[in-house]
Amino acid sequence: MHYDPLISAMCHNAPLAPSYWASTHPYPIATAPLAQHQQVDVAIIGGGFTGLTAAYYLSTMFNIDCCVLEANQVGFGASGRNAGFVLKGSGRLSYRQMADKWGLATTQGIYDEFSQAVNRVESLIEQHQIQCDKQEYGYLKIAHNKKALTSLQHQSQFISENLGGNAEFLTPDTLKNQYMINHQAYGALRLDDGFGLNPLKLVHGYADMVKQAGVKIYEQTPVVNWRQDESHHHLDTPSGSVQAKQVICAANAYNNKHTHPAIAKKYLPILSNIMVTRPLTSEELALTGLKTHQVTMDTRTLKYYYRLLPDNRILFGGRGAVRGRDQDNQRYKHNLMTALTACFPQLSGVTIDYFWSGWIAAALDDMPHVIVNKGLGYSLGYCGSGVAFSAQAGFRLAQMIAKQPVPALPLYQTPLPTFPFAAFRRVGQAAYYQYGWIKDKYF
Repeated sequence: MHYDPLISAMCHNAPLAPSYWASTHPYPIATAPLAQHQQVDVAIIGGGFTGLTAAYYLSTMFNIDCCVLEANQVGFGASGRNAGFVLKGSGRLSYRQMADKWGLATTQGIYDEFSQAVNRVESLIEQHQIQCDKQEYGYLKIAHNKKALTSLQHQSQFISENLGGNAEFLTPDTLKNQYMINHQAYGALRLDDGFGLNPLKLVHGYADMVKQAGVKIYEQTPVVNWRQDESHHHLDTPSGSVQAKQVICAANAYNNKHTHPAIAKKYLPILSNIMVTRPLTSEELALTGLKTHQVTMDTRTLKYYYRLLPDNRILFGGRGAVRGRDQDNQRYKHNLMTALTACFPQLSGVTIDYFWSGWIAAALDDMPHVIVNKGLGYSLGYCGSGVAFSAQAGFRLAQMIAKQPVPALPLYQTPLPTFPFAAFRRVGQAAYYQYGWIKDKYF
């Protein structure tokens, strides 16, 4: 069964991803589902990065009673399927565009939040000694044409001069001599505080720290009915129920259209595919010029992202099918292989050992939104940069629930915008993919 958030009612019977991560870290036995009635202050729907960190901070910082309801198993969704890129992500808007829209002070605040997100993940890893194969620092943004190179030069200058960041511009020769011989690269922008890790190990590390804080995680516990009165939310599950004063929706793209009207028409689930090669030989590494394990992403509208893993495999990912039923179609694996070979022709025909897919969530305005309003909280729209920002979102959600002040930023003040003609989101997505393909190829 292929789970599709816009079609499937539940994901509790969907299979776990056959990912490279799962080959390095087998899934633990699932915890018992909820089997009774329970009363809590806060019920959290979704046992991924966001839900687990929110539960951790609610319990340890604010002593608020909460529980986590996971429809499938911890690590089933995006938190266990993603590429493991911990980086500052700004959605589709550049910091210059943010400054034009909201002013420099607000842009500085958003930049600081994204920076804190990376630091927060690193702090949780260190504090709880999570063994998640953390790699070297550095995020390379590769210019795929000359126009993109000029844009990266401007971005580097803007970040360095206005936001206090260390944004290093790399010439084509510097990139070739110090990082990689990428035949699709015209230069790059390097930020110094991103890094790669094993996301499945990280999410299970988060689950352990939540359990140690005394919070119950109920797996195989989908919410099948949700009622709300003046003072409480009532969540029914297949074998139990929860009464809560407040609820946090933290399933991101793995919500479904039945979850809650507040989010039902306000995000677009997008499939991303990832493949992982066999380990490269020392000769292949020399031919590709790969001298770094830093996380890498290009500037295309339909981006490709990649990195060298600890065992010298290459992870390579990009956009997949529009509909869930097509997610395993081999054409998308072929597309990734074509793109990999364009970057590194020496790897033509290299064996692919792993191939899988997962959903990310995009907001209409390409920005994450973290909102608590009238007893309902949600965090949605990471746009593919959720490994880092989910931890910051979990922290901010806990603060909001506890009625603590948070920064006055659009991320935390503006609800998700509704997609116009939401029933036809997929039609618009397919058209956008065609536009993106033409733009990336010819412009």
